[in-house]
Amino acid sequence: MPNLKDELHHSGWNACSSCYGDASKRRNRLILPSLISSRIYVVDVGTDPKAPRIHKVVEPVELFWKGNVANPHTSHCLGNGDILISCLGDPSGNGKGGFILLDGETFEVKGNWEKGEKVPPFSYDFWYQPRHNVLMSTEWGAPKVLADGFNLADVEKGHYGRHINVWDWNSHTYIQKIDLGKDSIPLEIRFLHNPDAAEGFVGCALNSTVHRFYKTEKGNWAAEKVIEVPSKKVQGWLLPDMPGLITDILISLDDRFLYFSNWLHGDIRQYDISNTRKPKLVGQVFLGGSIIKGGPVTVVEDKELQCQPEPFVIKGKRVQGGPQMIQLSLDGKRLYVTSSLYSGWDKQFYPDLVKEGSVMLQVDVDTERGGLKVNKNFLVDFGKEPDGPVLAHEIRYPGGDSTSDIWI
Repeated sequence: MPNLKDELHHSGWNACSSCYGDASKRRNRLILPSLISSRIYVVDVGTDPKAPRIHKVVEPVELFWKGNVANPHTSHCLGNGDILISCLGDPSGNGKGGFILLDGETFEVKGNWEKGEKVPPFSYDFWYQPRHNVLMSTEWGAPKVLADGFNLADVEKGHYGRHINVWDWNSHTYIQKIDLGKDSIPLEIRFLHNPDAAEGFVGCALNSTVHRFYKTEKGNWAAEKVIEVPSKKVQGWLLPDMPGLITDILISLDDRFLYFSNWLHGDIRQYDISNTRKPKLVGQVFLGGSIIKGGPVTVVEDKELQCQPEPFVIKGKRVQGGPQMIQLSLDGKRLYVTSSLYSGWDKQFYPDLVKEGSVMLQVDVDTERGGLKVNKNFLVDFGKEPDGPVLAHEIRYPGGDSTSDIWI
């Protein structure tokens, strides 16, 4: 990249399954929104996949002037070829739940997607399901508050989100909010992949819960808690109670399994969601985290574990940080994992991660009965980059994947 401190965070494609039937579309441009600088990079990965090149840079001023938004996050392509990107705030760093549209051919900023004056106070991730005329978005927090680290007092002051926001897909208007509780901070949201499905899941970071959201008989939307990861009572940490901090979730393409990462506790979990109202834990693996043996944190009360996990070592390297972003292979048999959340929070919770760089790991999945096992032969060490350690975040497949493709 030609600039530093952009904070490349999430990413998306210029075309995906929503463009099915249009033979002219190619998944050949990677969309890279920058969470701090508010730039958007469009990267050509089609001309030479092994040597990506910058195709276009959308400068922050374009978002500021044409949409009064900033801090772009999630990118999804639309069936009409345009690209929709959620934004966390306004140009002053305040929270604002808006969106920006890019032209799918020129990548020029077309303006806001949303219509009307009513918008949520925060934004983060989103997913849409046109057959039910709905887009769902979530809430992290105000960019100027979360930029340098986490402070629980900011949650009490209302600077972090607690809602799923419901939008009318056709009219682009904000129509409903679903309150998940003051300590929730809902981040990643996923509908089931079946385009007829009127339900999905959202992971809440701070209270470490997963909620199932669904369409009611009345035609509006509701949510119910279906998974809760108990906090651990600890000594030697920021707070006396340590949450799991669910920071990423995904659903396998066959809608059978749900996966999520506990960035602080250090584990990845696999749930059978054949019954979406009663997910069943079928796999779990620890890949580091804040409660490992020999670290600064002592667990004094744990409702799940008998003892603290061992440090995670692979190919002679002790892995710093905890599992964060996850991506599942199309056949569901390989789960890839990175360890960086966001540079400001990495520095606060895992300073050694920043010094040594993050990693990418592979977890083998039992798709018959459930179960997770680390592939001890797979390690990408981003601490060995030529210009020094880097912090890797989201993973994308050239052929599409379970968190970028939406079927309509």
